[in-house]
Amino acid sequence: MKFKNPFSTFAFAMLVLISSCSKDNNPTVNASNQTAINLRASGNYVILAKTAINNTPTSTITGNLGLSPAAESFITGLSLTDATGFATSAQITGHVFAADMVSPTSSNLTTAVENMITAYNDAAGRQNPDFLELATGNIGGKTLTPGLYKWTSTVTIPTSVTLNGGANDVWIFQISQNLSMSAATNIILVGGAQAKNIFWQVAGHANLGVGAHFEGIILSMTGITFQTGASINGRALAQTAVILDANTIVDPQ
Repeated sequence: MKFKNPFSTFAFAMLVLISSCSKDNNPTVNASNQTAINLRASGNYVILAKTAINNTPTSTITGNLGLSPAAESFITGLSLTDATGFATSAQITGHVFAADMVSPTSSNLTTAVENMITAYNDAAGRQNPDFLELATGNIGGKTLTPGLYKWTSTVTIPTSVTLNGGANDVWIFQISQNLSMSAATNIILVGGAQAKNIFWQVAGHANLGVGAHFEGIILSMTGITFQTGASINGRALAQTAVILDANTIVDPQ
């Protein structure tokens, strides 16, 4: 009679178990290829919000701002100068648009906000994450490779994080609660990674700490708050308000 080797069976089972765990917990394995989120018209704005854009001067903003359905009066702290269909500010290299400005600004903003919501839903709806509940949401100090990441908790960045990948690689972060970045921390891009290919889908509130530097596009179902001196190379696209305090906001190229 021929007997099976029980140790071979055990070793095979352990190999399968380790392989499945590494997909969820090891941020340095090769992840599946993701396609970028199509922002459509919402990608014309470095800041886009629905209810308010409030700024404590002085911020330095490169790119367009949009607010809809709220009116221009809900944009504060930027000392706007009205023109036809847009406004300008000494703090902004770009134009400011609000829902109550003359046509076609209102309809353009309606489309942009609809596209923002579609982009959010696309990011939130991506299936089969490469990394699930990585570090139980505390990603400080980690180096993250391209792929789809998913958390059902709040994500915290208490220390700087590195994103390592090529110029065409895509990161999508699905966050079911809040995103909180501590003061004086950084998101660092290496290997040619580009902010325009990094998407942070946040169901809760995104908060960037004092003097922190962020990279990528924030798609928030609620609000985005930049604490004093925080900066972003990316976009702040919020389905409620964006709050600024002497920040540097740069449209990603």
